[in-house]
Amino acid sequence: MTQHGEMALAPVKVPQGEGEARWWFGALAEIKATAADTGGLMSIVEVTEPPGSEAPLHVHHRDDEGFWVLEGEVTFQVGDTTIEAAAGDYVFGPRDIPHRFTVGERGCRMLFILVPGGIEDVIRATSEPAAARTLPPGPAHEPSAEEIEQIKAIVKEHGYELLI
Repeated sequence: MTQHGEMALAPVKVPQGEGEARWWFGALAEIKATAADTGGLMSIVEVTEPPGSEAPLHVHHRDDEGFWVLEGEVTFQVGDTTIEAAAGDYVFGPRDIPHRFTVGERGCRMLFILVPGGIEDVIRATSEPAAARTLPPGPAHEPSAEEIEQIKAIVKEHGYELLI
């Protein structure tokens, strides 16, 4: 307990190649920091995307999102602004601003940094445990209209909106 009566947070280390691994819409998502780890303050997810993949236009109503590109190139659309980003670049997407991204021809690896935490709940609800720390096998599954409506309902429960 702290002097103000809150539970004190414990130090956490997640070594490279560890963290909960999920196959998430054709990507590998490795959950590195959760709301539970950080007292709700943030979540960090390492995401590996295949070449040419696209995140659909969506809005976060409960958190701000940062993207730190570790490998590859990504084009972000945040509101009316287009941002070309490459390894080492950081991009910020404020809450309530629609955004999406398109991955370059070599694929990419980036960190999603969300404040406050909690995105891991959406990832778990819309993904499956990864059998290996690789991209999912085979071509990405194109969701049916019915599956898209189910995904929209799931993400809405968590403060997100899919705009497709």
